Amino acid sequence: MVRAVNVLALTIFISVCLAGIFIVCFAAEVRRSRRSSPERDSLLPLDVAPPPHETPAAAAASRPQIP
Repeated sequence: MVRAVNVLALTIFISVCLAGIFIVCFAAEVRRSRRSSPERDSLLPLDVAPPPHETPAAAAASRPQIP
């Protein structure tokens, strides 16, 4: 009888933890989606900006020169 109560308490504790994780992740996603839109997110892979570690001068030097 005592083990059944411990298993029930453990199950409820894990369920509450998972629900808390879901709520935190959902709130973060809602906050992130306010700053963005599906149209903008779909175009992000096409962004041609240089990588953050590359300086603008190095990016210009690596581009082919058109005579």
